[in-house]
Amino acid sequence: MRILFAGTPQVAVTSLDYLVEAGFDIAAVLTRPDAPLGRKRVLTPSPVAARAEELGLPIIKAAKITEETTAELKALDLEAAAIVAYGGLVPEAALKVPTHGWINLHFSLLPQWRGAAPVQHSIINGDDITGAVTFQLETGLDTGPVFGQVTERIDELDTAGIMLERLSHSGSTLLVQTLQALDASQAVAVPQQGSHTYAPKITDVDAELDFTRPATEIRRRAHGTTPFPGAWIKVENQRFKFGPLREHRTITDLAPGEVRIEPGKQPKVFIGTATWALEPTEIQPPGKKMMMASDWARGVLSQGTKVSFA
Repeated sequence: MRILFAGTPQVAVTSLDYLVEAGFDIAAVLTRPDAPLGRKRVLTPSPVAARAEELGLPIIKAAKITEETTAELKALDLEAAAIVAYGGLVPEAALKVPTHGWINLHFSLLPQWRGAAPVQHSIINGDDITGAVTFQLETGLDTGPVFGQVTERIDELDTAGIMLERLSHSGSTLLVQTLQALDASQAVAVPQQGSHTYAPKITDVDAELDFTRPATEIRRRAHGTTPFPGAWIKVENQRFKFGPLREHRTITDLAPGEVRIEPGKQPKVFIGTATWALEPTEIQPPGKKMMMASDWARGVLSQGTKVSFA
């Protein structure tokens, strides 16, 4: 089966690899243009572009699919297009190019969490189960009929990064199976059922923590915004960032934002909330790199300073 692969971030690289390993004839890879990264703003290819170059695949870089891009796609004689987090809309003219259309791998259980950040919003919202689906791409936002789905349980310490890594593998297997079924004329797409929710792009504002809120709510927000943009709180105009948080339901004597450090070989940090304490596993102090919370605690203990996140 001759296909186009469209994707941009690291999570889409897994799907590209799975499709190559499954033996699909990948006519070209469509991805976003190089973007400036790092403090020096060096123009850098997308993770998908970098992997496609390693694999020796033709690459089309486009910020949006124009008439010119559509003409390029028509020349490829495509049977299908697989799209995973490309980051741009596919206009109707381009949707009609492949014989079997565009098959989208989306990291939610549609119609829940249509949009750019489904896993992040699923965790923040407190869902117990998430997953991935393959569906027929339409001009509407993630509205097309679904070919298949896989599910994954969200555990208490799962972050968006951890969940996306897991889903990138189970979802890629599903994508391969869907395309193979299409090739064998055995794929059946079923219209989405039930009410829908939206998952807009996560911003830095979404990642701000408030320790006057309940512990479970705080943990979900922190984990839904990890690793990007990263959970944070500002204290005296200085920003602290946090890695994953553990809930301690038996520790209820700390005021919201109050910090307790338990000394020992591996010191532990506890932060009060409106309900019970949270234990950060990693902390990034202002102007420094992310570190284990125990290492940060040793520094605080050695300096004899008192810290509060209130």
